[in-house]
Amino acid sequence: MKKLRDFLIIGVAVATATAFASSAIAQKVHGPKSSTDSPIDPQQPAGRSALRQTVQNLCVLNWQQHHNPAPCQRVFLADPRDGDSGYAVLAAPGGGAHYLLVPTRTMAGIESSELLDPDAPNYFAEAWHARDLINAFVGHDVPRTVVGLAVGIAQSRTQDQFHVHLECLRQETFNALRASADNIVDVWSPITIAGSTYEALRITADALDGSNLFELLATLGADARHHMGNYTLVVAGMQFRNGPGFVLLTGTGPSGEILLDSTCAVAGAGG
Repeated sequence: MKKLRDFLIIGVAVATATAFASSAIAQKVHGPKSSTDSPIDPQQPAGRSALRQTVQNLCVLNWQQHHNPAPCQRVFLADPRDGDSGYAVLAAPGGGAHYLLVPTRTMAGIESSELLDPDAPNYFAEAWHARDLINAFVGHDVPRTVVGLAVGIAQSRTQDQFHVHLECLRQETFNALRASADNIVDVWSPITIAGSTYEALRITADALDGSNLFELLATLGADARHHMGNYTLVVAGMQFRNGPGFVLLTGTGPSGEILLDSTCAVAGAGG
């Protein structure tokens, strides 16, 4: 009976991952669909809620019942009995050195007011701690200076569940940040990367546990505070002259995921 149960769990996980990946690939080729393009099959995650359903209905339940996070890589629950109390990390559709950190509670996106709750998990900090997954994919330790995190703007998303992208930086992004490192300070200032202008802010720290990046975004101005969904957030690891840190990038132009690269070529991972 246990073998049959495990077989069924694995079968659902594989089917889910395949469907989720196929949906993502189709969106890249044909563009994002509206939430009414296809009905949601409650038996299999699909459409704009696929990510949320995968985490809540598969990863969390499998973790609570069998201490197995599949089809996710990891599940953390502050209260093991409360499925809404943590986050999951899973491989992104399309493969490569690309992972998603997803809250286990329902949360639409960067505009969600829960992100400003001081008691909420620090999702960016936890995503940064999960970068060992990139090391494992590449096959060696990857420098902090080539790792990036991103949250897209509401208008560009194809999944209605908040998530943080964990990938390497594109070579062009890495080069621009390294060239501008001495000019990035602890107040918002403009920077041009890949032909687009972002606002940049220096964070001097080895990790992100002491920083609420959504509160920092709100300091940009009234529009950012009241219309956070119009802004993207990108975090890149840095090594400044005075020690390790991060640069926080934001803007209302291109969504920040375009600054990242799932091939991790900048770290010598190849194509």
